[in-house]
Amino acid sequence: MAQARISAKASEGAQQPQQQQQQSGGQLRGRFYRSTSMADRSSRLLENLDQLELRVEAFRDAASAMEQEKEILLEMIHNIQNSQDMRHISEGEREELNLTANRLMGRTLTVEVSVETIRNAQQQESLLHATKMIDEIVNKLLDDLEDAKMRLMSLYGACTSDVPAGPIDQKFQSVVIGCAIEDQKKIKRRLETLLRNLENSEKSITLLEHQKSSVRQSCNSKQD
Repeated sequence: MAQARISAKASEGAQQPQQQQQQSGGQLRGRFYRSTSMADRSSRLLENLDQLELRVEAFRDAASAMEQEKEILLEMIHNIQNSQDMRHISEGEREELNLTANRLMGRTLTVEVSVETIRNAQQQESLLHATKMIDEIVNKLLDDLEDAKMRLMSLYGACTSDVPAGPIDQKFQSVVIGCAIEDQKKIKRRLETLLRNLENSEKSITLLEHQKSSVRQSCNSKQD
């Protein structure tokens, strides 16, 4: 009887370390599986954020393209209203076409698209400086059209990677380099628009001068 009790205690004592070892192993395995699961979740979340980042950039690019399209539409409508063809039609037709153009311009202006550019203090200062330099030339357009065009071309040459046709404004180039990338693109687009408008104005002036010359020649021929 006593021997049976001793054997039972011995067996119980042998089982306790095994149970403790199994419990300890289970805890270690639990920790290991939990760590692996956390890593998987973190990896999946990071992958999702990477995909969202691509979509966010695509979204900003699409909005920026809409901004440009709005600018182009307004410019085209304005050019039609101020074209030479509009001056060589009847007053009634011109009035009707202007009403249509104004309606289209009004509908275009109802679309509000704005892509904010994130800038640091230095980039903000550079943008203000670059804008001021362009505005100073624009404000003097009527004083000397040809000089203003040459100066704008030198500013544009500072914004393009292509080989410029004329001199480059080195000071303006250093200012633009300090701007945010998105602002650099907008500055370049503004200069392109200004140069196109100047070219159209020159064509209009040339055509007008040609018409005046033709009228004078016709008058002189009649007098002869």
